[in-house]
Amino acid sequence: MVSRIPDDNELIRSVQQGSLEAFNTLYERYLPVVYRRVRYVVPEADVEDITQDIFIAVMKSLKSFRFEAQFSTWLRTLVNRQVADFYRSRKTRFETFSLDTALDDPDRELNLSVEDKTSNSDDLVILRQELRNLPDNYREIIMLRFVDGLQFDEIALVQGQTLEATKSLFRRAISALQKRVTNERSP
Repeated sequence: MVSRIPDDNELIRSVQQGSLEAFNTLYERYLPVVYRRVRYVVPEADVEDITQDIFIAVMKSLKSFRFEAQFSTWLRTLVNRQVADFYRSRKTRFETFSLDTALDDPDRELNLSVEDKTSNSDDLVILRQELRNLPDNYREIIMLRFVDGLQFDEIALVQGQTLEATKSLFRRAISALQKRVTNERSP
């Protein structure tokens, strides 16, 4: 007999009733997503701690989850807040991923190797800083596409937009990032 896998809402209801097993299931389901997003926005040395802090915040906050949004959207908002809190408390530079090759091929998943990071370290610092300085909606759509790996139709659904509006916003975000990076690189 094959057991049915509970959806997020069922798990959240169970967590709200005190089920640690349901929380563990949510944790295992979303750990890779949260870890990947955090890895692209904070220094490597802090990824584990921030990820842990996020799930502690999830555990504390799930009691008041009201099912007004999808859990994944709520979690993404919580991740963004925790990362913002990290930078406010540390006053450090924002670290994220290199878009140089992805700008030419937005369907390519970004996986930087150590060699990529060391050979382009100056470009990465500039890129990371400029990504942080983008308006929130631009930064978020870039993160949804490249970090979370969502397709444009999925982003449109998450953002409550049409597919055309989503693609347009993405093009504007990439263009703005390219301009900022190009201006920063110019002597």
